[in-house]
Amino acid sequence: MTDNVNQRIAALQPYKPGKPIDELARELGINDIVKLASNENPLGPSQAVREAIAAASQELPRYPDGSGFELKQALAQRLRVDTAQITLGNGSNDVLDLIARVALEPGSEAIIAEHSFVVYRLAVTCCGGDLVTVPATDYGADLTAMLAAVTERTRLVFLANPNNPTGTWVTAAAIENFLQHLPETVWVVLDEAYFEYVDEAEYGNGLALLDKYPNLIVTRTFSKIYGLASVRLGFSVSSAKFADLLNRARQPFNVNGLAMAAGLAALADDDYVQRSCAMNRQGMAQITEGLTAQGYPYIPSVGNFVAFDSGRSGVEVFDALLQQGVIVRPIAEYGLPNHVRVSIGLPIENDRFLAALSAALSALGQS
Repeated sequence: MTDNVNQRIAALQPYKPGKPIDELARELGINDIVKLASNENPLGPSQAVREAIAAASQELPRYPDGSGFELKQALAQRLRVDTAQITLGNGSNDVLDLIARVALEPGSEAIIAEHSFVVYRLAVTCCGGDLVTVPATDYGADLTAMLAAVTERTRLVFLANPNNPTGTWVTAAAIENFLQHLPETVWVVLDEAYFEYVDEAEYGNGLALLDKYPNLIVTRTFSKIYGLASVRLGFSVSSAKFADLLNRARQPFNVNGLAMAAGLAALADDDYVQRSCAMNRQGMAQITEGLTAQGYPYIPSVGNFVAFDSGRSGVEVFDALLQQGVIVRPIAEYGLPNHVRVSIGLPIENDRFLAALSAALSALGQS
């Protein structure tokens, strides 16, 4: 019986995370499994972070600091913003949902680009907002078309830079031009979850635009470069006035103590970030060269993942790779039915993926 519930939510499809290693092991009895499905840092958390989590575990019986004072202080110092501008979340997904709840109400609109992160759609729909999806150009956001889609009902724009799952990106100049022409009444979420991985001269830092554009909100996460996907920690930086509204909608103790301790330690470990970026650059070259050698075109990516055209159903390729003990991500739900996204792993994991891909596609070709 679903006629007495929110019909928008009843019509939604739940978010599907990357297949867990344990689940595949149970299903197929495979022990040697490589997971390259969820854009996780293959190095795992740094030693300093592991030690910080162990120390913080002594405080498990107590509620965490609901204000996140120490972590906000550290973030403010590193990012050169005021603590009043920072909102902490249980992963940046939590903050994205908070933003939608604050900015939207039934009948208002939110704009996203085609192939955007599915969580935007979920957040907008659950808030009663109407979603406007603008066709992509070369798999990336068409900011001119997104600007043309703005109406009197538009309250919110989500823009991932770089975008997941395509890895495409928008220049700093293009983003500022977009903000210049956008009504001040429209909030813009600049999702920079993969910010630290980008090494492009024309890529900008969204935080540099906050003083000039008070309708801008920048979100980031500790899940990717810092290897902390499991503890769930993200944040936004916005005007202090908007952050105050987010704080009113935020659930009490939405960030746990272990996550905040891990975040503090991670921020202090610059060497780890540099090593992670270096490994990602090498791994990206390894995988893209391998894809090219096997004849599979890919979408150039500046993140820690790459999406390639398998030439057939991405779900079929995903299933075939599972038989080889390799977990990747089909992305049909993003409007790319033949594409598969693979995360950058350790060198040995990347080699394993490329060998498994060759074997899997050969088997599919013979079936």
